[in-house]
Amino acid sequence: MDRKIERKSYPWRNIAIVILAIAAITIVGRLYSAQHTGKSLAVSPQNVTISTVRNGVFEDYIPVRSKVTPLKTLYLDAIEGGRVEQVLIEDGALVKPGQPIVRLSNTQLQLDVMRNEAAVTEQLNNMRSIELSLEQNKLSHKRNLIEIDYQIKRLTRQVERERIVYQQGSISDSALRENEDLLEYYQQRKRVTLESQKTDTRLQEQQFSFLQETGKRLNDSLEFARKNMENLNMTAPVAGKLSGFDIEIGQSIERGERIGQIDDPNSFKLQASIDEFYLERIDLGQSAVITRNGKDYALSISKIYPQVNNGQFRIDLIFTDHQPSGIRRGQTLQTKLTLGDPSEIALIPNGAFYQDSGGHWVFVVSEDGRNAIRRNVRLGRRNNRFIEVLEGLEVNEKVITSPYASFIDMERLNLKS
Repeated sequence: MDRKIERKSYPWRNIAIVILAIAAITIVGRLYSAQHTGKSLAVSPQNVTISTVRNGVFEDYIPVRSKVTPLKTLYLDAIEGGRVEQVLIEDGALVKPGQPIVRLSNTQLQLDVMRNEAAVTEQLNNMRSIELSLEQNKLSHKRNLIEIDYQIKRLTRQVERERIVYQQGSISDSALRENEDLLEYYQQRKRVTLESQKTDTRLQEQQFSFLQETGKRLNDSLEFARKNMENLNMTAPVAGKLSGFDIEIGQSIERGERIGQIDDPNSFKLQASIDEFYLERIDLGQSAVITRNGKDYALSISKIYPQVNNGQFRIDLIFTDHQPSGIRRGQTLQTKLTLGDPSEIALIPNGAFYQDSGGHWVFVVSEDGRNAIRRNVRLGRRNNRFIEVLEGLEVNEKVITSPYASFIDMERLNLKS
């Protein structure tokens, strides 16, 4: 019996549903994978540095570049300005105390000094006149007292004689009373003169004291004016090496202008600039060391400058025992500054990764070495070789210590050849 053969056909609708289902499953899988693994990047192991967490002795120090400077420096500033008439010594020469350095001239200052001398001389002459007047007044009081005493003595004898004669009736009562009144007048005059002399003496003593003090101040003022003239001839106040001395004949120097400095030629200190990150860990007296010609020289911090410029602050270091020979001003030396005592802790090698992560996270390599996962950690102290591990890493784990700049936003690195 014949039967009808039906032609097979593929339903496109079913095919489309299958394709969409596969695409949905793929998308969900990728989202799930991204949620659990984050961003990933394939990196060749040859392009990164892998280090191992080890136990070791951590030496808490930082290397700094220090500059040799004189231990003692005295600056030369012009006390009085003027024109350079003569330069008596060259820059870089050794000077002795009191040795002439430069001669200046200042016409205005010379005229001022001459006017001051004239004014002081005139005031001193006025003082001498006042003193002479006071002495004359004092002598006048003495003369008056002598005259009054003489009159009292004469009248006393005369009144005594007249009283005897009056009792005999040889003179009148009015004549006797006239001489008695005159005697009483001189006696009262003497009392007033004595009181006046006492008051004048007290005032004269005060005035003399004031005049003496005034005279002393005037003489000091005159001496100061003359000393200003001497300041035009500048001399070396201490012994040492003259530096920064660059002036020429005919040059005008302002008052207070710095013309050079005198350095101690035999004693030096070191100045270093340190990152402000270490500001709280730096203190006076901390030790440091430099190595020169195979020998170590110990230093200590003598001064910390509080100003922070461009993220750095300065310190001064002095030699605690003796300084190396042959060092010169301006020379740069590598210095090892100790921040704490050595201790045995977990360490990782110091690397460029620290600047990229700030020490807050690292890429930890898996045991099979095929992947590196980002992990949050807590790192502590560091020197130029090692970094202290506080939390987040175990001994013998491996981490990437090369720069992270190329994959700083990644969560996983696939280490493939």
